[in-house]
Amino acid sequence: MENFYLFVIMSILLIILPGPDTAIATNNTLTVGKAGGFKTVIGTCCALMIHTLAAVVGLSAIIVKSAMLFSVFKYVGAVYLMYLGFKTLWALKSKKPAELAVENKYENKSCFKQGFLTNLLNPKVAVFFLTFLPQFVDAGSDTFVPFLTMGLTYTVLTALWFVFYIYLLNQISAFMKKPRTQAVFEGLTGTVLIGFGVTLAMEKTH
Repeated sequence: MENFYLFVIMSILLIILPGPDTAIATNNTLTVGKAGGFKTVIGTCCALMIHTLAAVVGLSAIIVKSAMLFSVFKYVGAVYLMYLGFKTLWALKSKKPAELAVENKYENKSCFKQGFLTNLLNPKVAVFFLTFLPQFVDAGSDTFVPFLTMGLTYTVLTALWFVFYIYLLNQISAFMKKPRTQAVFEGLTGTVLIGFGVTLAMEKTH
């Protein structure tokens, strides 16, 4: 395995870039609380472990090389992101802002599932693992241990970043959890999720 420290630095830079996982974690932290954010992150990390194992055994390579399988993952993932986005906007429209902080407390059971499925059904993650990880492996060498090591490292770094991010949101929760602020962020999150879904659906198939 080559340039492990460079891999760590690159991974950190990629992890902190906002994406669907960040949008879900933000929404669930603001609407459900710190516990909801942590459950979302656990779901995301579990999905990353599956992507890691898939890369190790070669399943990701099959998905990337098969136009049909890639399309299936792409459209299922896109539909799910858009579903979450529309669900967020519909919930915002169907109840008063003052009710958000109270009613959303009962939605934390779905936080893990949302984090898990959002990451698992994103084919870009599979593509990332199969295009990014090999750059740090010696040519012609066995990829099992290096891929597993890098996948675990990426998952741990993701967890650490989101724990910090959730605590940061929680520290400014007095402002962030105001009904008006929460309504704005829920509307923004719903719109962003729909945008991610549309972008994913329009991604060119290999």
